[in-house]
Amino acid sequence: MSPQPGEVWLADLGLAAKTRPVVIVSRQDPDPPRALVLYVPLTTQRRPSRYEVPLPRFPFLDRDSVANVQGFGSLPAARLERKIGQLPAESLKNLRVALAFVLDLESGSR
Repeated sequence: MSPQPGEVWLADLGLAAKTRPVVIVSRQDPDPPRALVLYVPLTTQRRPSRYEVPLPRFPFLDRDSVANVQGFGSLPAARLERKIGQLPAESLKNLRVALAFVLDLESGSR
């Protein structure tokens, strides 16, 4: 399994024994040193802020959703259950901008 940036997967995040949709944000690496993927969880609970990226309505999600960049994390690739979709390029670009904000990468080196 080789998840690609922008793919949406159902993943076992260890929360109340249910899977959640996540967007893969790991860089494409054919030989990663660990079997981990970086992800941003999707949620239907909106709290409009720069920590959320609104997403268009997708046929693979049953409700309007946002990508919650504050929930950015990593998990073993084995906990990805199945791919359910792909973000459009514009949504992935917006997600990367929000990640730069949450990680304070906008200001460059200090």
